[in-house]
Amino acid sequence: MRAQFVCSLLFLHMCVSSLVSAGQLMKDDYVIEEVADGLNHPWSLAFLPNGEMLIAERNGGLVKISDGSASQIDGLPNDVFVAGQGGLQDIVLHPEFSQNNLVYLSYAAGNANANQLKVIRAQLQQNTLLNIDTVFAAKPMKDTPVHYGARMAFMADGTLLVTTGDGFDYREDAQRLSSQLGKIIRIHDDGSLPKDNPFLQHKEENARYIYSLGHRNPQGMVLEPRSGKVFAHEHGPAGGDEINIIESAKNYGWPVITFGKDYSGAMITPFTEYDGMEQPLHDWTPSIAPSGMAYYDNKMFPSLNGGLLIGSLKFRDVRWVKVAGGEVESEVVLFDEIDERIRDVRVAGDGSIYLLTDSANGRLLRIRSK
Repeated sequence: MRAQFVCSLLFLHMCVSSLVSAGQLMKDDYVIEEVADGLNHPWSLAFLPNGEMLIAERNGGLVKISDGSASQIDGLPNDVFVAGQGGLQDIVLHPEFSQNNLVYLSYAAGNANANQLKVIRAQLQQNTLLNIDTVFAAKPMKDTPVHYGARMAFMADGTLLVTTGDGFDYREDAQRLSSQLGKIIRIHDDGSLPKDNPFLQHKEENARYIYSLGHRNPQGMVLEPRSGKVFAHEHGPAGGDEINIIESAKNYGWPVITFGKDYSGAMITPFTEYDGMEQPLHDWTPSIAPSGMAYYDNKMFPSLNGGLLIGSLKFRDVRWVKVAGGEVESEVVLFDEIDERIRDVRVAGDGSIYLLTDSANGRLLRIRSK
């Protein structure tokens, strides 16, 4: 009888261990702390080497968080177009920020009749942006205040990837090399054209900056640090949110193939696969409305290692997605007790997880182990 009881306890321990190792975090194992509040629809977060943080607010504000206090950064461009989904969006640091103080900002620029995604770089000196240069501006202009993409990530070779959306009413442009809508763009850190881009010989100048095509509204992108693989996700319409591994010259299908439907319920396309177009690594139907994305590899929460952390605007939680062997192995819902729209997810050097909540009174939250 005692042996059976011991075996039962051992079996229970193995089950719990297996559950935790699959990306689960027990709520007793972590603490959620509020670092800052009163943020106006914060969109993205960047960690400075000195422990301070920069937060881009969609209304055009750039905030520095230092020891829990917030201060505004001056010198932002005056052409930020704040409407619909547009405004100030992503922020990333140059890989050599400690030496050059360069930051990169993506934002909607222009007006209701003619706007575009723009990327600038500037030097951050204390609380001011100086020496602003435009390194990318998506062409052609559009007249819709939605679907900008706007995520950025530096590759291992120092080039910068920038996601662009299809502008919603211009979805066919995602398949046109003459248009930079619905693409992932690749540039040098100064905006110049890399000589090994896949469409370098194309007659259209716009095409020469394109790294991949067939995207709808990609708002999450991250590099897996060990392999250098580029993961990106994008919003589908009603269903059809996707995670993809991004490779040079590949066509990811939108709007020719999708698992989603139009918001009216109408069929967008009869195809979910087509020759020459990539199948998604993972699909969410119904949509979760994915937002920021980070890769986790740290000692603080070892059960999360090797997985993607993805915010969900619709379901107000974070998804841990484990990719192995080119396939999604598992997906786990985390931090749903926060019950707020999650806009960005970042992992600090100590392994703690930072979240931005999307509202007019948005918050910066830190999740750490007890």
